[in-house]
Order: sequence, then structure tokens, then C-alpha cells
Amino acid sequence: MQDDVDELVPGWQANGLSDSLIATLELSKRIARLDGVMQQAIRTEIAEFELTYAEFDVLAALLRAGAPHRLKPSELSRALFLTSGGTSNVLHRLTSAGRIERADNPGDGRSRWVQLTPEGLRVAEAAVATAGRVHQQVMAGVPDDVVRRAADALRDINAIVGRRRSR
Repeated sequence: MQDDVDELVPGWQANGLSDSLIATLELSKRIARLDGVMQQAIRTEIAEFELTYAEFDVLAALLRAGAPHRLKPSELSRALFLTSGGTSNVLHRLTSAGRIERADNPGDGRSRWVQLTPEGLRVAEAAVATAGRVHQQVMAGVPDDVVRRAADALRDINAIVGRRRSR
């Protein structure tokens, strides 16, 4: 089976790239391609909730945290792979929309909790259910064992590469 990334390989070979580097480039391009397809499909569907993808990601992380659906901003940044500045902008928009609120942290006067409001919980549950359907639709036709093998292989790669910090 061939995909559009395969069309790039002859050019890389003609430029004398090693087989190992070509395999790495293929992996990177395919990950980016799949991520782009998935994110675009999700963006289209969550538009009905008036959410950006980043806002959806924050609401989903708070939902995953379980009741009372709250995390510290630093925990959110780590969970979402965002900078503190990027997280702060998203949190501001969600606060203005009434979907999250800041609450004092009695155990640490230097930090505050970010938590879902009742409206935020409703939107988060609906948007996460929608995203789940989108994932299934995008992956329709891909055998479950292929998805499982790919997920396991990427976990192995992430376990090694994820230890490194980019500059």
C-alpha cells in the first residue's frame, strides 16, 4: 500500500540521504499528516461548541482529571505540551466564556486551581464525545491491530525521544 509520503522518497534518495534518515523523515511526515487530518476533522466538528482546538484540549484535560475537574495551570501546561504563556491565553478566553474558573488553592497560597464550571463540564463532555466519534470516523477502515501496533511503536519511540528537551 502506498501513500503520498512515498512520493517524496525518490527525491530524498536522489539527494543521497541514508536509508535510516529517510525512514525517520517518512515517520515524521506520516505523523504530521495523520495529526493534521485528525486535528482538522476535530476542529470542524467542535466549531459547534465555539471552541478552538487549544480550548478543547484544555477542557478535555480538565475533564480527564476527574471530579472536581481541576488542575494547576502548570499541570495543564505539562499535560498539553504548551508554554505557560500559551496556556494563560487559552485560560483567559475560557474564563471569559464562562467555561472555567480560577479557585484559591488552600494548600498553596502561591497557586490557584483552574476548574470547569458547570457549563464548562457540559461543553467538555459533549466536545470529547464528538472528538471520539471523529477519531473513529477518521480511522474507519484501518484494522484495529494496525492501530494497536502503530500506537505501541510510537510509544516506544516517544519513550526515547520524549526524554530529550528541544531548545
